[in-house]
Amino acid sequence: LIFQYMKKHPVVEKMMQEDAYSHWLQVERLEEGPGVCVLRMKVRAEMVNGFGIAHGAITYGFADSALAFASNAHGRHSVSIETSISHLKPVKVGDVLTTHVEEKSLGNRLGVYHIELRNQDKVKVALFQGTVYRKDTLWEV
Repeated sequence: LIFQYMKKHPVVEKMMQEDAYSHWLQVERLEEGPGVCVLRMKVRAEMVNGFGIAHGAITYGFADSALAFASNAHGRHSVSIETSISHLKPVKVGDVLTTHVEEKSLGNRLGVYHIELRNQDKVKVALFQGTVYRKDTLWEV
């Protein structure tokens, strides 16, 4: 058997060291780099709301982690200044979600990203949009 290992990006690796929320989500990093991030996670029982579906904060936080990793992997500290999410389909316990980041625009100060969340059946369950502010501060890795 041949195993292909993802090359870990040093900025994302450093960010993950202190990212308690992404650890709690149990995200699996599948692909990462400047403007790119593919994450996967499984929805657990403690993540659902009173309707028995994943709380909106779960899908939001999952997409927000992908935004942070993709935007910061360019090497500059980037923080979100505007984000939104549209929930398209209910997400249930046992669903496996994957992020798909598309970098729409990257300027000196602002970056704009669209992130699709899909379930294990490749069904689009949420659309997330984020704008980040790119600071002058560089990541030290």
